[in-house]
Amino acid sequence: MDARIPGFYKLSVAERREAVADHCDLSEEAVSAISGGLDDTRADAISENVIGTIEYPLGIATNFQIDGDDRLIPMAVEETSVVAAASYGARMARPTGGFTTNVSGPVMIAQIQAVDVDDPHAAKVRILEHADELIEAANAEDPTLVEHGGGCRNVEVRVVDTARGAMVVTHLIVDVRDAMGGNAVNSMAEALAPRIEDLTGGDVLLRILSNLADRRLARATATIEPESLTDDDSELSGEEVRDRIVDAWAFAAADPYRAATHNKGIMNGIDAVATATFNDWRAIEAGAHAYASMGGYGPLTSYEVDADGNLACSIEVPIQVGTVGGATQLQPTAQAAMEILDVESADELAGVFAAVGLAQNYAGLRALVSEGIQTGHMNLHAKNIAIQAGASGDLVDEVAERMVAEDAIRQDRAEELIDELS
Repeated sequence: MDARIPGFYKLSVAERREAVADHCDLSEEAVSAISGGLDDTRADAISENVIGTIEYPLGIATNFQIDGDDRLIPMAVEETSVVAAASYGARMARPTGGFTTNVSGPVMIAQIQAVDVDDPHAAKVRILEHADELIEAANAEDPTLVEHGGGCRNVEVRVVDTARGAMVVTHLIVDVRDAMGGNAVNSMAEALAPRIEDLTGGDVLLRILSNLADRRLARATATIEPESLTDDDSELSGEEVRDRIVDAWAFAAADPYRAATHNKGIMNGIDAVATATFNDWRAIEAGAHAYASMGGYGPLTSYEVDADGNLACSIEVPIQVGTVGGATQLQPTAQAAMEILDVESADELAGVFAAVGLAQNYAGLRALVSEGIQTGHMNLHAKNIAIQAGASGDLVDEVAERMVAEDAIRQDRAEELIDELS
């Protein structure tokens, strides 16, 4: 499959759907589900007090080459520029081979909190002395996971000083294979709570996963040649744009106010893929920002100039996603999105997430340091303004193009153009 589909954005919705179906050899069920597949019965099974559903546009980011394979990336998001930026970012990386990813493994942490422990440091030692017993008991809770090569791998213990005194916190280190793993690790923590109470002499309160999934890191790298960073009509050279991107990253590394927006740009892409595949974007967000805060809040990506003068781009971010279990199996459109991605494991999916986040980030930075983010964003937003003003059919594009050409992307101008062109 070739993820380069020139002129894809110019096609009609039906033509794009057909092109993706052909490129990905989608099943008839997937093609049907792309048009919307969450009925009341399924929705009621997924959530509570359901009265209906709300739809996001499902777009496709093109141009991605990840670990040597071309991929089309499904993204569900309401912000007009996100899919375009991801596609543009991926295109910039293609001349040098696209993205290379590395994932540390599908390992999650469950925490068991013991309070009112008289001898917390001695209790820590007692727990560690019984680690093999605890691992065996944890794995007995999920024999299916163990059969598939996963299970509890280790027990770690921390004495945490808090405003309520020292607490003994036991970590279960669990390989969850191709699941997100929340249910598996929570069940293990619940099962071990009575034994932890015996060993500590305290009371166990919380027993739940941690969304700071720092044992489940996804990394991606890309190399961008300076000439890929500029357009023919750009006033800046590729080298100037390259250096400005590095300066923008250095700003984020030094200032948490900038780092928050820098990382939001990364999560624009990651969250959109998570939404499209019905993975838990809230867990991913929590883990990403917590990881960015370790040692002081900073950017999840890094930018440098390599020995050949190219922009060296990298990302390291915790990604807790699954390809089995969870709500994905209940949402036909999410299943279709997974069919488009065609990944074979949670690790492979995590690598895709990291690559998308990286592409999203440097595409945004490139816009910020050259023409400015608002120019491109407002150009893409022009269609929304035209529709809000009352345009429909072919008039939407005509009004949007006129507003862009006039640099007057406003509702009042859209209304004037509708009257004039109608």
